[in-house]
Amino acid sequence: MVLAILYPVILGLERLEVTHLLRQNGLFQYLSGLRRYPDATSLRRFLFRCAPELLSKLGRLHDNYLRRMALRPKPLTRFVFDMDSTVLTLYGKQEQAKIGYNPQKPGRPSYHPLLCFESRSKDFWHGLLRPGNTSSMTDAISFMRTCLEKLPEKHGPVFVRADKGFYAFSLVELLELLRIGFVIVARLTGPIQARLAGLRYTSHPGNVATAEFRYKPHGWSKAYRFVVIRRPQNEDITEQLTLFRLGKYHYQVLVTNLTLQPLNLWRFYNDRAGVELLIKQLKADYTLGNIPTRHFRANESYFLILLLAYNLMNWFKRLCLPPEYQQATLQSLRHQVLLMPAELVKTGNRTYLATPPASGQREVAWKFALNKIERLKF
Repeated sequence: MVLAILYPVILGLERLEVTHLLRQNGLFQYLSGLRRYPDATSLRRFLFRCAPELLSKLGRLHDNYLRRMALRPKPLTRFVFDMDSTVLTLYGKQEQAKIGYNPQKPGRPSYHPLLCFESRSKDFWHGLLRPGNTSSMTDAISFMRTCLEKLPEKHGPVFVRADKGFYAFSLVELLELLRIGFVIVARLTGPIQARLAGLRYTSHPGNVATAEFRYKPHGWSKAYRFVVIRRPQNEDITEQLTLFRLGKYHYQVLVTNLTLQPLNLWRFYNDRAGVELLIKQLKADYTLGNIPTRHFRANESYFLILLLAYNLMNWFKRLCLPPEYQQATLQSLRHQVLLMPAELVKTGNRTYLATPPASGQREVAWKFALNKIERLKF
């Protein structure tokens, strides 16, 4: 039944109702191992009835593969975790649908999932579906601990990057205790704003200036290093840099325990922009925003299946596709590899599938993948 949900997600069928297109297709009965491909009602009933047990079993299955794939095709020498949250707007009467921060549809109920990706491999590492009225920091400490528990037994250094929603001493204290490097966007409170104008800035190419200071926010146990990025207001810069304006400049402030030079620290943090693109892909290609049932536990199971589908495709790209497809989105893979056309040809007493003559690069990638799959060793 899990496979019966996974395959439509990867194919791009946006809602469970659309899976009726597969019910007359014997291939999908074979792939899912079911005598008869289930209808949408059966899939929803499965998600609801099996939710508690399914969540734990799917979680263990996913984490087992995650640890193994962190070593393939070669072990990661370090892990960079990018934490973020997003808003899933809801239409209907779903359990735990709450009104909270929703910039796209203010006043609409939503879910507010928490997500973590490993930056270099782009693997989804851990996710948590939450009601819409939660803040970014809700359950963030236990969430971070779970991310760290999934690391392989032997691993290199670990770093965490997060936006201002995770600016809290409880998270900083945990990361310090575990000796994990972090870069977190600081909230520009009054005391921090008061320091910005009096700092000595170093200019860099590209109209960027940097400075740093040590500061102990209220309620924190000690002072930390804060790095300031200053850029002219008339530049077209990203939304995250417009956190504070003073005079003719925009300011961004990062709190960190790393020793990188300020400009290099800023560049290291800016690489985190990739996680926002991954979340957009999840919403566009994996239909993360389409919530299938009224029951929160069932929706949690569906949420985990979607994220498992994302990782399966990520691992497929990494282990089975040519280098030029490593960065391809699922939508591109559907058109260029997964939906490969073929024609049924009969020669003598033999019947076989042949790719059309004009397949070109698609056929090369398709055959490359088949060859890799045959040689995979687990």
